[in-house]
Amino acid sequence: MRPQVIIIGRPNVGKSTIFNRLVGKKLALVDDQPGVTRDRRFGEATLLGLDFTIVDTAGWEDEDPSTLPGRMRKQTEASLIGADVALFVIDARAGITPLDEEIARYLRQNRVPIVLMANKAEGRQGDPGIFEAFSLGFGEPVAFSAEHGQGLADLFEALRPHIEAKQSDEDDDDEVGTNIDAEEEFDPESVLKLAIVGRPNAGKSTLINKLLGEDRLLTGPEAGITRDSIAIDWQWFDPKTEGYRPVRLIDTAGMRKKANVVDKLEKMSVADARHAVDFAEVVLLMLDATRGLEHQDLKIASLVLEEGRALMIGINKWDIAEDPSGLFQGIRAALEDGLAQVRGVPLLAISGRTGKGLDEMLSAAFEIRAAWSKRVPTAALNRWFDDALAANPPPAPGGRRIKLRYITQAKTRPPGFVLFGTRLDQLPESYRRYLINGMRRELGFDAVPIRLTLRSPKNPFAKT
Repeated sequence: MRPQVIIIGRPNVGKSTIFNRLVGKKLALVDDQPGVTRDRRFGEATLLGLDFTIVDTAGWEDEDPSTLPGRMRKQTEASLIGADVALFVIDARAGITPLDEEIARYLRQNRVPIVLMANKAEGRQGDPGIFEAFSLGFGEPVAFSAEHGQGLADLFEALRPHIEAKQSDEDDDDEVGTNIDAEEEFDPESVLKLAIVGRPNAGKSTLINKLLGEDRLLTGPEAGITRDSIAIDWQWFDPKTEGYRPVRLIDTAGMRKKANVVDKLEKMSVADARHAVDFAEVVLLMLDATRGLEHQDLKIASLVLEEGRALMIGINKWDIAEDPSGLFQGIRAALEDGLAQVRGVPLLAISGRTGKGLDEMLSAAFEIRAAWSKRVPTAALNRWFDDALAANPPPAPGGRRIKLRYITQAKTRPPGFVLFGTRLDQLPESYRRYLINGMRRELGFDAVPIRLTLRSPKNPFAKT
């Protein structure tokens, strides 16, 4: 395991900018307003040859534990458990504040080594704050500018003894890490990338906390708590095989109607959620059983399918649903009408609070990923194609029959096929749907999105 480095500090001192600088990507949302980060975000960092896991945390605030800022602080405190070193960040231009001094007192009570960073130290405006930082009692601060990338060598020197000590301990214990390389061929036992999406307050973070068995993500009655898309690696115990299977759970921000999203930060959060869908294999759309299926849910589902991801739908808060049977059948009928492009999307009754249906949900997620990754042998595909044409020949617009010659599978994840023939520009959409539905039904693709591309040979007599 890589050494773990935690970034801690009050709001708006540049923690997420430091995180992005060290991982080399803009993974964490950054904005001028304080309190953007709410959940812990993990990233793999490399600094001049030092490899470690960097953890971004919410801004430390002195608030009642029952409030949202108070619960964010508890998440930050929990991040120190298991940390090998903490980067305590202050704003060099603002100088030392009473909240900085409170954080320093708390950190001195822990055994985690501290590296003090004075961020925003570019130019001379940060010099007074850097000298003032000595009063915190953590030695010489690292003068740093995350925005401009200044101070990386000094940070390297400050982190190196702690990280090398951790790596030395692991060598003594003969602990060997494993690097997992991406494989071209689908491995059913590879990590399942499962993104959880839905409207605000549908219970996405609560469900993930239930799966993990800990309060890993910030939750509460307020809508829109989650802002960043947070990925968490986890092992699920499959009761069918009685073995553990790797899962990467991706929590996302709630997606409201586009017309209602006017705040800049919320726009960034929704864009981050859409980005998370791009990197998922299976997407669980969570509905609120107390609100049923709304038009926005169908728009989110259509977005997932347009991106070519395998879709599942979970009706959350099932433990407090009224008329459960009627609700389930009503949502099923509405999905059949609203998602005509894909029939039979898995629909599950679940509860993130009680844990109802969560094993069934994960089992279905692995199954639908297998269908999404399926490659049909050429012989079986040709047999199905011949039978489909015999059962329902293509039409003959204007008395000239459309000739469909053969079909081949060009890709998987999602499955994509290329259909060759002549006069394909006149092939009706209804016949195209007939072929796609037949592939789903008879070739084992279930409810995953299928891409069908039509290709005609070039006319050698056509003018170029």
